[in-house]
Amino acid sequence: MNSPDIKKVLDINEIKQYLPHRYPLLLVDRVLDWESGKTITAIKNVTVNEEFFNGHFPHKPVMPGVLMIEALAQTAALLSFLTEGRKPDENTVVYFVGIDNARFKRPVEPGDQLKMQVEITRRARGIWKYTAVASVDGQVAVEADLMCTMRSAADASQNA
Repeated sequence: MNSPDIKKVLDINEIKQYLPHRYPLLLVDRVLDWESGKTITAIKNVTVNEEFFNGHFPHKPVMPGVLMIEALAQTAALLSFLTEGRKPDENTVVYFVGIDNARFKRPVEPGDQLKMQVEITRRARGIWKYTAVASVDGQVAVEADLMCTMRSAADASQNA
């Protein structure tokens, strides 16, 4: 459990200290709450100004499913760094190891607020496993089981 002196809300400037992503791929706008080693709740405000809406789809803008999964993965990475009590350096890379049971339940459109909830289900041998759900107005938009690992950039390039 977080001690009282640990901030449980993060704004965009604080999020940028934990995630290397930047426009147009930074997909977490605010952390609403988190508990070390357990859960995190964050939001992504979806606006018509998102670059991907120019091509997906001009006549009916819908957030691509792969970007919803990416938003969940970024939320999971935040939880991992917060749990470890450290910020990544220029040598740290977080990679997807697997995505299982991904289900898309409703489209996400401009004006929606994607509320992402991620829970750590297991952590062993450098692999983090999570259950992740993103919803809009209480309706599930996407859910998935995610697996990630943290590596140094040097290790990652040697294994490529």
